[in-house]
Amino acid sequence: MTEVRDRIIRIVAEQAMLDPSELKLDMSPQDIGIDSLGLVESIFAIEEAFDISVPFNANEPEKSEFDISTLGAIVSAVEKLVAEKA
Repeated sequence: MTEVRDRIIRIVAEQAMLDPSELKLDMSPQDIGIDSLGLVESIFAIEEAFDISVPFNANEPEKSEFDISTLGAIVSAVEKLVAEKA
């Protein structure tokens, strides 16, 4: 699943206008410098890249089953969705 992780990191880094090497899995979206709109755009880009549907409610992220607390949590959640789709 390294390929999935690397692709997500590239997507999030692009959204934050950072080099992927600057991102660490324990960073929160706030640490990375992504606001709520940037996070939603990142989620859309991830959905498109992996042809998955992320159970994420932008209006009520705290009620989402999709953990967005850290980059690592996002990677884990996407890896799970990709595996379920396979």
